[in-house]
Amino acid sequence: MSVELNNESGIEADEQGLATLATWVLAELRIHPQAELSIVLVDEETMAAYHVKYMDLPGPTDVLSFPMDELRIPEPDEPEPEGLLGDIVLAPAVTARQAAENDRTPDQEAEYLLVHGILHLLGYDHATPEEHAEMFGLHDRLMAAYEEHRAGGKGA
Repeated sequence: MSVELNNESGIEADEQGLATLATWVLAELRIHPQAELSIVLVDEETMAAYHVKYMDLPGPTDVLSFPMDELRIPEPDEPEPEGLLGDIVLAPAVTARQAAENDRTPDQEAEYLLVHGILHLLGYDHATPEEHAEMFGLHDRLMAAYEEHRAGGKGA
């Protein structure tokens, strides 16, 4: 799995931890080991500009996803898809502020949003109640399995 992370935010972040999580999630979801993902950490001003440019919404947001090859999680009998997964942009200053609201540390919030962004790259959305239930159900299972994996268990 090729995960490239660039921290352009000016804020210290657990870059290795985020890259490790992304690699683990993509492997769990059976995305081809040669698929590529880019993660960029940006400052609030840059994120606000992206938010306006790409979503037509004011102010900075916490995470944006930009899919490239529209890869999807394969069915059990399908081969692992390979290609460019896309880009995830995170704003550590925003995630740090909202972490307490979600009863998480700043690093936990960044991890949570990274998985959220990966699922968006893989075609998941939460616009309808059904989509929301599917996306966040998978999200919660992945986060719980990663915590077990990190603690020394086998994961999902």
